[in-house]
Amino acid sequence: MSRRDDWTKEEIEKEYVGKMTAVTIPVNVHIDGQQRILDLSEMKRIITEAKTISLGECGCRKQMKQCDAPLNVCLGLDKNAEDVIRKGLARRVNFKQALEALERSHAAGLVHITYTFKKDEKPVWICSCCSCCCHSLSGLVRFGIPNAVVTSNHVAVNNPKTCTNCGTCVTRCQFRARYLEEGKLVHNESRCFGCGLCVSTCPAESISLVKRN
Repeated sequence: MSRRDDWTKEEIEKEYVGKMTAVTIPVNVHIDGQQRILDLSEMKRIITEAKTISLGECGCRKQMKQCDAPLNVCLGLDKNAEDVIRKGLARRVNFKQALEALERSHAAGLVHITYTFKKDEKPVWICSCCSCCCHSLSGLVRFGIPNAVVTSNHVAVNNPKTCTNCGTCVTRCQFRARYLEEGKLVHNESRCFGCGLCVSTCPAESISLVKRN
């Protein structure tokens, strides 16, 4: 697939970096026996405090068309939600529907990121992002722009005693923090943004999230 429509470094720095704060929100997955439970506690708090929630298509993936990840997963909050609903760009949803969208996007391997613009006190968008289309993840992964995404307070850690080096987490990692070298898993914690995507699908239950030092 052609990548001619990728965000350029200049576009990202001019239009996005410095104009908003993009924060990765971890899913904080807790393992209980064979059940994997997604504790979206921080997202739940943000959604609960919103008076209006909208659900619409991801503008980045719709424009770039670099992957087949779900489109209908972008959440607007309060005045931003009211604006896109009024313009017919999104539909009004309730708390349960918003949470279902987050769980669906997590299953698809997308990173939950909140966006807060300079003039706003609270997040106004909750996006489910991929590194091939999203301006923020693209800026971080492709160009190494560190302030394109402000890291979460968590980082993933591995248990080498139980890790089977299957590579499932390598596929799930949007930040390219994981790779196999001579059949062994290598995890570069400096590239890890604590999103938790690797945790929920590790077949050996060898990955967990901890507070970043």
